[in-house]
Amino acid sequence: MILSDKRILEEIEKGTIKIEPYNRQCLGSNSYDVHLGKYLATYREHILDAKKHNEIEVFEIPDDGFVLYPHIFYLGVTEEYTETHAHVPFLEGKSSTGRLGIDIHATAGKGDVGFCGNWTLEISVKQPVKVYKGMPIGQLIYFPVEGEIEVKYNQKKNAKYSGQPDRPVESMMWKNNF
Repeated sequence: MILSDKRILEEIEKGTIKIEPYNRQCLGSNSYDVHLGKYLATYREHILDAKKHNEIEVFEIPDDGFVLYPHIFYLGVTEEYTETHAHVPFLEGKSSTGRLGIDIHATAGKGDVGFCGNWTLEISVKQPVKVYKGMPIGQLIYFPVEGEIEVKYNQKKNAKYSGQPDRPVESMMWKNNF
């Protein structure tokens, strides 16, 4: 079951969902539209190693836009900072974004109860496309949780992406034991 617009508003009022900046016009029937933040990043190395810390190069999207190219993997970030304390948030691309050939996440569309931060976007494109900071890029939907949560994400000692900033964050796979 997905939360409706009225229910999302109730949860915002209760403080279990937080979206900053919040714009009522971005609230859909059962989702909230999020926008591309002003920063993108690419990995410095062409070959990535899952056991090593792969550093990224962060840059600001110019006012007149930035062209994304196929075969280059970009990390982006949402303009919106969100907190979700009682529901499971999912980030999905907007139809208009997909119709431009833009994928906004490779695998990580689900957040956890207790996630607080800006969402890092895992961006790839099918053909060259110019993007702009502040453009609608995705939508958040919220699912209720069945049962009580023992430890929320923002309270986990090993949470690698808690409190994500307004800049893209690289993979922290290297922090896992394998």
